[in-house]
Amino acid sequence: MTTVSTFDPNAPAVTMTEAALCHFEKALNDHSDKLVRLSTQTSGCTGYAYVLDLVDNAEASDLVLQPGEKVKLAVAEDALEILRGTEIDLVTEGINTVVKFNNPNVIAECGCGESFSVS
Repeated sequence: MTTVSTFDPNAPAVTMTEAALCHFEKALNDHSDKLVRLSTQTSGCTGYAYVLDLVDNAEASDLVLQPGEKVKLAVAEDALEILRGTEIDLVTEGINTVVKFNNPNVIAECGCGESFSVS
């Protein structure tokens, strides 16, 4: 079965898989007063890079989501358009476990995987 991804302006801003939720729950275990903040910055050869931080508070303009019972996710307002529809996952690549961003808005990624571009 073939499917086609299209931009959906009503899609949830960002979601997390169960694997990602477990990962962030463990990271927040000793920091229950913190939340995960997702933003982007200009970087690399193709345009943007994802930035994940554990922070004390969301910025006033952030969209705050509750993807899991123990995880709060703040998404930077200036990154919402780029990130809408993104699924955060935790995957094993070889012997490494990495946070992966499945972003339907990405049209190109650099070879090293550090940065991406959107249309």
